[in-house]
Order: sequence, then C-alpha cells, then structure tokens
Amino acid sequence: MIVISDTSPINNLAAINRLDLLQQLYGTVFIPDAVYRELTEPSFPVAGSTEVQTLDWIETRAVTNRTLVDSLSDELDIGEAEAIALAVEIQAEQVLIDERRGRLVAARLNLRYTGILGILVEAKSQGLIAQVKPLLDALIDQAGFWVAEALYNSVLRLVDEEL
Repeated sequence: MIVISDTSPINNLAAINRLDLLQQLYGTVFIPDAVYRELTEPSFPVAGSTEVQTLDWIETRAVTNRTLVDSLSDELDIGEAEAIALAVEIQAEQVLIDERRGRLVAARLNLRYTGILGILVEAKSQGLIAQVKPLLDALIDQAGFWVAEALYNSVLRLVDEEL
C-alpha cells in the first residue's frame, strides 16, 4: 500500500511513542520534502524529528509537479500541499492528514484519506492496540492534539469503549 503522510500524524504519534503503529499498518510511509523540513528544521525540537531522519520505513520523496504544489499552496500550508501533490503524483492509496482543509482538498482530488483518529480505530480493529481511549487521552494530554468532545465520544462509541 502506498501511503503519504502529512506532518501531524507523525508528530503526534511520535509524541506519545506510538509511531510504530504507522509501520505496522502501512509498512513504508512516504513523506514529501516539506514535511521532512517541518519536522526537522524548527529552531526547537519537535516529536518525530529524529524518527524521520533515522527510521528506514519513513521515506522522503521530492514532488516534481511544482505547479500543483503552487496551486494547492493557495489553500494549504506547504506540508499539506506537498503531501497531497505527492499522493496524486505517485497514485497513493491513502493520505494521512488531520487538518480539515487538507482533507477537503484531498477529497476534491479523489484521494482516500484518514487522520490520526482513523489510524487509532484501524489499529484497534487489526488488534495492534487493545484500547483507543488511553492513546486518545495521551494525544490530548501529552501532544496537545485537539479533539472536539462530540468527536471524542463518537470515536469511543465506534470502537465499543466506555466513555
């Protein structure tokens, strides 16, 4: 399966020490140059920085269709724009992206996408984790990941976990 990730899923899963879920679910994960830079170039260390530089299952790819990137950059930040452009370019089966605008653009381009909550739901359905709630709580408490209460409750109901 060809999967492209934006910054958020890598950063947030690394923050709670569960980046391994991406490898278990997808094998190789591709990131565009802009996502690599977003994770490695900030003046302060961010979760996922070391991992994208050292893990061999996270592969950085350059986007060649700069016209598409420029067009998408009118609506999205550069990491999202390059992730979506790369997905189109290499005909990825899925884009890992959390931001609403990015998901809308991905849908408009007929790309399948999921975010970190979908990743956790899939990980539980495949038996990679026993419960979603502890990881969801860790994302909120440790990574500062924002989840609306209604969505939080909806995800837990979806995976048959107590609220």
